[in-house]
Amino acid sequence: MAILDNLFPLHNAISSGLVLIISGMLMRNALIWSDQYWAKGFNQTITFLLLPFVTFVITKVISGNIALSLGMIGAMSIVRFRNPVKSPLELVMYFALITVGIAANVRFIWSIYLTIIVVAVIIITKIIQKFYNKYDKNFYTASFNEGTDMHLIEVSSSKKIDILDNNKHLKVFMHNSDQQEFIYKLAFISKDELLKLKAELEQNKDINKTNVNFV
Repeated sequence: MAILDNLFPLHNAISSGLVLIISGMLMRNALIWSDQYWAKGFNQTITFLLLPFVTFVITKVISGNIALSLGMIGAMSIVRFRNPVKSPLELVMYFALITVGIAANVRFIWSIYLTIIVVAVIIITKIIQKFYNKYDKNFYTASFNEGTDMHLIEVSSSKKIDILDNNKHLKVFMHNSDQQEFIYKLAFISKDELLKLKAELEQNKDINKTNVNFV
């Protein structure tokens, strides 16, 4: 009986760990599905998998022990994120992962609720954007400072190109008056949209060259 009593906390911890790891994986996959490719790397993947459970163990260990809590605060002030956070979304996701771990120690159902809400908001936002795209509108606009990897195309032409001047994906426009050269730089989240534009540009004889960079 004593052995079973000792095993039950271990079994409980393993179950909690699996749920928290799955929660982190669901958030990561939801971000990737929404074209937030910064979450796809090895470092980010391990962070999403481990951070909720690490937070859960920390709060479990220091709960009810004031001296240990103060010691842990001192240790956490030394060990902190050294790499710069690329976007507010990345910071919010880290905070959500930490909160999932803390909530699991208080009441596990709240960590599940939070995971469901975070994943649902990410997916619904992306679905709304796809709906807007059908009518050539934007629910939000992607930018480089969001930490989102985007497909790029650079177009050099001898004349101004109307479909590029009015394109919603245009990020940079330059005019070299000495060489009578017009340079357009556009960024796309969707690879298919870039390829569609590239196919249209291939019919234009005023274009000198195009450079494409897929992520």
